[in-house]
Amino acid sequence: MEWTPEQSIAQEAFKQFVDETVAPFADAWDRDERLPESVIRALADRGYLGATIPVEWGGGGMDSITFGLLCEEIGRGSASLLSLLTVHGMVCQALTLWGSSEQQQYWLPRLARGETIGAFALTEPNIGSDAKNVEARITRLENGAYRLDGEKKWISCGQIADLFLVFAQFENKPVAFLVEGDRAGLTRQPLSGLLGFRAAMLALLTFDGCELPEANMVGRPGFGFSHVAGAALDHGRFCVGCGCVGLTRGCLEACLEYTSQRKQFGVHLREHPLIQRMITDMITHIEAARLLCLHAGRMKDERDPRSIMATSTAKYFASTMAARCAADAVQIHGANGCGPDYPVQRYFRDAKIMEIIEGSNQIQQTIIAKYGHLDHIKDQRSRDKKSRQV
Repeated sequence: MEWTPEQSIAQEAFKQFVDETVAPFADAWDRDERLPESVIRALADRGYLGATIPVEWGGGGMDSITFGLLCEEIGRGSASLLSLLTVHGMVCQALTLWGSSEQQQYWLPRLARGETIGAFALTEPNIGSDAKNVEARITRLENGAYRLDGEKKWISCGQIADLFLVFAQFENKPVAFLVEGDRAGLTRQPLSGLLGFRAAMLALLTFDGCELPEANMVGRPGFGFSHVAGAALDHGRFCVGCGCVGLTRGCLEACLEYTSQRKQFGVHLREHPLIQRMITDMITHIEAARLLCLHAGRMKDERDPRSIMATSTAKYFASTMAARCAADAVQIHGANGCGPDYPVQRYFRDAKIMEIIEGSNQIQQTIIAKYGHLDHIKDQRSRDKKSRQV
């Protein structure tokens, strides 16, 4: 799939940004378990945090393919930084599609400028990301306000976010609310020592009598999962899928450099047939995953309803191949791949997380099988109709 000249220029700018501002420091961020404020500001200054927000609200109005190329480059540099871009974008997407005009006018310009950092709060300690059965509860108060009680866990950028999109149950219906980071009744507990995404600043959020105005409700009761969360998750899956392509490119680049320098049994590693096979698989998988992501992006831009299926397919394939290629990258590096001196150990840990976030690969398989079955039925009915007409 060919890029437009504008997309090619944008991709070069994204690559330069990552080469200069992200990749050289990603291992240090991983060790510190924190993203520096300077790189978050750099994302905002370049308009990347507001990339997909419509121009009328101060965003870049970036098309999906260009945004996918941005996610790919950020994923190549740091999966933790990609996580920030992902969850922030999920809040932006939900508000763009389902926010009230007041919410859009107030929050979207702030999110676009990076004055406000958004985070997506769905997952809970006991039920994971089963949105229809979340245990967090919203109750209506006599003064017309609402009270939020419950916990959310594994929330990316939960330590620093200024605005959370939170999902809870209200009168046995899923509902979404915006919760400002400084609301009374909200406390945060940093989570550390994770397998991957160590710099993503994850947190456990506790809401204890957190009082919210009705103006903070996004959509209406019953729309919490099917519409608000659905739009956000679809955006997140696309971002993660494209980021997996970038992560695997990082693995490939590290392996090409290492095998060109390291000798084993008298010849460079690149000369060994089994090493060549693993390198070949990486190159092939990168190309295939990128095409799936670009295909999903094109369908998004065309507002094709089948884009949901295409996005799940891209995320499933890209994250699966990233985990496999990252494991091969560690194998190629041998014992050096298990230590802190080479980035492949970080890629390996981060790739595993990619298979879980924004809907695990098992959830993607369920979605793909369901939509694939429905598409098969539609195609069969269409063929039967044409046959009867003949």
